Amino acid sequence: MPDIPARPAARPAEGGRSTRGRWPLRDYPSLLWMTLAVVMTVIHPFVPGSRWLMVHLVLLGALTHSIMVWSTHFTQALLKTAPGVDDRRQQSRRLTLLLVGTALTLVGVPTTRWWLTVAGALLVSTAVIWHGVQLFRRLRGALPGRFRVTVRYYLAAVVCLPVGVALGATLALGLDDGAHGRILLAHITVNVLGWVGLTVTGTLLTLWPTMLRTAIGPRAEKRAEQALPGLAGAIGLLVVGALADLRWVTVAALVVYALALLWWASAILAPVRTKAPREFAPASVGLALVWWVVGIVVVLVRLSTTETWAEFADGFGTTSAVLVVGFAAQLLPGALSYLIPSVLGGGKTVLRAGARWFDRWATARLVTINLGLLLCLLPVPSIVRVIVSLLVVAALATFVPLMLGGIVAAARAKREVEAARARGEKPAGATPTPGLAPGQPDRLPSIWSVGQLVAAVSALVLAVSVGVAMDPAAAGLSGTGAVGGGSTAAAGTVEPTGNTTTVEVDAVDMRFEPSTIEVPAGDRLVIELTNTDQTNVHDLQLLGQRTPRLSAGETATLDVGVVTESVQGWCTIVGHRQMGMVLDVVVTGGDGAAGTAGPGHAGHAGADAQAGGTAYPSPVVIDPDATVEHPVDPALPPLTTEAGTVHRLTLTATEEELEVAPGITQVRWTFNGQVPGPTLRGRVGDVFEITLVNDGTMGHSIDFHAGALAPDRPMRTIAPGESLVYRFTAERAGIWMYHCATMPMSSHIAAGMHGAVIIEPEEGLPEVDREYVVVQSETYLQPGTGQDGTAPAEVDADAVLAERPTFVTFNGIANQYDQQMFEARVGERVRFWVLDNGPNRASSFHIVGGQFDKTYLEGAYTLGGPDGPAEGAGAQALGLQPAQGGFVELTFPEAGHYPVVSHVMVDAERGAHGFVHVTD
Repeated sequence: MPDIPARPAARPAEGGRSTRGRWPLRDYPSLLWMTLAVVMTVIHPFVPGSRWLMVHLVLLGALTHSIMVWSTHFTQALLKTAPGVDDRRQQSRRLTLLLVGTALTLVGVPTTRWWLTVAGALLVSTAVIWHGVQLFRRLRGALPGRFRVTVRYYLAAVVCLPVGVALGATLALGLDDGAHGRILLAHITVNVLGWVGLTVTGTLLTLWPTMLRTAIGPRAEKRAEQALPGLAGAIGLLVVGALADLRWVTVAALVVYALALLWWASAILAPVRTKAPREFAPASVGLALVWWVVGIVVVLVRLSTTETWAEFADGFGTTSAVLVVGFAAQLLPGALSYLIPSVLGGGKTVLRAGARWFDRWATARLVTINLGLLLCLLPVPSIVRVIVSLLVVAALATFVPLMLGGIVAAARAKREVEAARARGEKPAGATPTPGLAPGQPDRLPSIWSVGQLVAAVSALVLAVSVGVAMDPAAAGLSGTGAVGGGSTAAAGTVEPTGNTTTVEVDAVDMRFEPSTIEVPAGDRLVIELTNTDQTNVHDLQLLGQRTPRLSAGETATLDVGVVTESVQGWCTIVGHRQMGMVLDVVVTGGDGAAGTAGPGHAGHAGADAQAGGTAYPSPVVIDPDATVEHPVDPALPPLTTEAGTVHRLTLTATEEELEVAPGITQVRWTFNGQVPGPTLRGRVGDVFEITLVNDGTMGHSIDFHAGALAPDRPMRTIAPGESLVYRFTAERAGIWMYHCATMPMSSHIAAGMHGAVIIEPEEGLPEVDREYVVVQSETYLQPGTGQDGTAPAEVDADAVLAERPTFVTFNGIANQYDQQMFEARVGERVRFWVLDNGPNRASSFHIVGGQFDKTYLEGAYTLGGPDGPAEGAGAQALGLQPAQGGFVELTFPEAGHYPVVSHVMVDAERGAHGFVHVTD
């Protein structure tokens, strides 16, 4: 069997124009989309729909453009069709159509401008169908020859993308959870397994051995022909099974796809057994294929183990990471690293000049990407995942400057070669490989480097270490003693018996089972703690030692040491102890047996102090000279969308140190790093699709009062690293609370996990000159924290239960609007939307010196109305219980400073206070 040439030659296009050399429309759009994907990864917390954008910048943007370009290139190289078929001008028009359509889609979906989305989808589909027509023309007009099956793979792939685009548009309609899961599976199938997968398998028939610089296997073409019906048929069957709600059909179809892929791989990838990759290109492509198989297995496992389609769709982040980062983001750089130097032309000298750039730091890049991705998929603390993911993104991003450098280097080498030929000189040595001995073959050295391997592993180890140091509690490294320390449990006169009592304890819901254990005095106590709670994180602290925070199914051993008296342990997650998650250790026999451990038991001095105890916060004095560094802007932008809009937003649960008063901070539990969370706004009839991502260190959830639906699935608690999609239709007007609903709910809300949703009537509200939103809530500081240089602490759950707030705030920071005042002009109509998010305190919203001529409470006017303000009547306050809201309107008669307060005056003095600065 003769070898395939190392670089398929491209025939000249119409008019003698060669496909070699620079072609910006071929070379740079993929680079642009990849660069934007990297940028989006960095700024994703601040961009609505960022996860969707990151995925589609890679798959729809960079990968689809490359598929269009290089499938045409390989079709021409293999079929050698006549020059007049599909010349570069037509290809450029097609690529321009794709570029515009992709841009419109990537803008339209996150901004919910559906005319843009539909226009973009139509342009993309048109470009791909046009591409398929030209491929078919080439195939039909070509002479019989080998590897025509590659083009058939491309044609099968073309059929998939328009179907995938239609399914993607359907996903945007705000479907119920079950339908969303089924359409999501069909969408992934035709796009990833079909459009991308069939193109990859068809191309690698010739490209893979070419990259390895070896011969194509004797059975490769036959196996590829045999595998194509199985792959294409499995894709169709999988889509039908998903749409028809036949779970067993989808599982069977995916198994068939996997078997057909293995049959294809058995011959296609065989050369790697005899010739391992020496360059970045085949190594990156090979690792991408490994992750592709992993992604298929992950989807298959989820299909086989989840009970409902909603459960299948939830937490799809792992699958996305595998397919986008592991597969697509490595496949594309690997392929381009080989193809770009090939098509620039100029011979081996030019090729090597470009390839050296693509191979730079290859070992470090590959190890960082693949080992880093593996670490991110493991149950590591969220801060570790963030730091490691930044390293992975940085390693992926290096391809962008390396590609530009490679193109520039190849172009420079090409000019040198052409200049040498013009002078009649031999060009082969224009850019010699450094370090070659006389007579040594001029070939690129192997990319593998022990030094780079050590450097990459060291960087990842350092990233993990820094993450653990930043959040030792999440890694189980905080506390006064180490797990398994084996120290004596308490001072006493009991002699050690030499015996060991080992007890298995489960953490489930908000309790330990068993909740009481008996230990003979003098025995060494070893506790095997297992978290059997599927939705939350738990730990156990006992006598200064603590287990790591355990996710569902994880187990840790706590070696308490010799116990001499009864003591009590507890879960240190904020609020869990107050919910009753305590473990009593009762010593039997000996002097320590008298009494049973309880919340106030003296067997462990200082236990209450460690947990926040029952001490209430003493009054906190705010430094009058302190300023608010990051005030919350209360201004509410006008509503510009039409009724029926689909609003998409990702809310990420994180833990952040934030201001709670001038000069005072607290570790807050947040949605998107802010308290209150982002304010959502729409009209009756709008659909809200919210993706909740838990990047915290404990379980979280979300409850939108603005939607009416069964809470079982959308409001469930999810563990760290998981996500869910919450969809609801706004059917009634008002200002509605949303909040974390994980128990103890009071602590989660008090810690900052709440926000507002404003729903206007379908016909809208009368226009006003200014609108503000004011969310009242409480802050509970642990005593002695957050000021005078002391470390900020989390919420004091005991103070929450005792209803003793440190501060009562407007928009999360006490007294902030004393400094950053509300603004208005005399005679302007001003609307204040007010929501009491509690968790415990009522509000009486009042503006000193002002009178309200419109009031709106819980969805209905109580004074005035949509036709105008009340005549001859007014209101002085808007009274709200926790989770109630409304708005007030007024005009100010003259310039001055009008205090804004809760007229529950003790709360105004705690920080629910501000000013409206009125000017002429």
